[in-house]
Amino acid sequence: MKEVTIAIIGCGRIAEHHCRSMLQISGIRLIAVCDLIEHKAKQISKKYNVPWYSNYRQMLRDNPEINTVAIVTPSGMHFEHGMEILRDYKKNIIVEKPTFMNPDEMNSAYKEADKNNLKIFPVFQNRYNKAVVFIKNSIISGSLGDIRTISVRAQWCRTQEYYELAPWRGTFSHDGGALANQGIHHVDLLRYFGGEVDRVNCIMRTLGVDIEVEDTIVSTCAYKDSTVATLEVTTAARPENFEASITIVGSKGLARIGGIAANKLQIFTPDPLACKENSEDFSKTIGVYGNGHNEMYKDISASMLSNVKFPVTKTECFNTLKLLNSFYLSDEKSNWVNVSDKKLSSRLGRSNDKISALYRTKYLDD
Repeated sequence: MKEVTIAIIGCGRIAEHHCRSMLQISGIRLIAVCDLIEHKAKQISKKYNVPWYSNYRQMLRDNPEINTVAIVTPSGMHFEHGMEILRDYKKNIIVEKPTFMNPDEMNSAYKEADKNNLKIFPVFQNRYNKAVVFIKNSIISGSLGDIRTISVRAQWCRTQEYYELAPWRGTFSHDGGALANQGIHHVDLLRYFGGEVDRVNCIMRTLGVDIEVEDTIVSTCAYKDSTVATLEVTTAARPENFEASITIVGSKGLARIGGIAANKLQIFTPDPLACKENSEDFSKTIGVYGNGHNEMYKDISASMLSNVKFPVTKTECFNTLKLLNSFYLSDEKSNWVNVSDKKLSSRLGRSNDKISALYRTKYLDD
């Protein structure tokens, strides 16, 4: 393979960030974009000088050189779209957060990929932030000592108008609430920094809007060692976003990452001077997406062209989705649950064919 040739399905607000990121990476070429809403596809098509489509099946037929598809559709459609691309078109897939809605979907997708010798690239771009990389390396080197507590606090604002932007928003079938949508990266960092969580006890509430999913969660987490964690995520803050932080107390010091998207190292007591050089300004990027997609596409290029192992492995993705599922399961049981419990949440990712139909491409006549 000489280059990674990519098409995008779904031209929402993060799709252009994917375009900008991949076009900065050697060995990657954007081929085409697709969205059911034509003006969205046309807008990106014009800006990046690639063909646009409203039917991804037609796009893939017209452009057989495509070897990888970025799935940037509503969360609850990732599995359906991903499975079709893997099974019927034999293309690798890049899947935006939260990858899939539950671990069983993920296992089925990877099984299909393995059968066809294809790759799946989950998007967890915050792992590439300078502050996150620095703290991860500090934990590995022992600079912070043994981790004693981890505290996550995200206090953001999402109004009723936000959830009414599209039918999939604010639904258990296609979105999930504050945790599955806004908090997924912090859920991933709980594992990335602390290792595997053993048990969680979670309470979910809907306090600030009229939706079926949670806009507020508070949870206690117990790791397999002596580490404990607290997780607080809400989109019921008003009138704006306030805080998004993760604090680690170690036996040798304390570290805190904050900023709009885990991009600023605010405290690092073993070496306070490290804070400035390991922080990034995301104000010049679109939304809260930061610079991590650039680094992710470098890793995708290396994986496809040089067979270098992609850092977010199947096991990494599975364990993050298992942890995400366990928070919802705990709330449903009103009790502690083991993250290893094979039972799935009865709400997150449940079927809703009426909504799915809104985001399905009609089949072409054979």
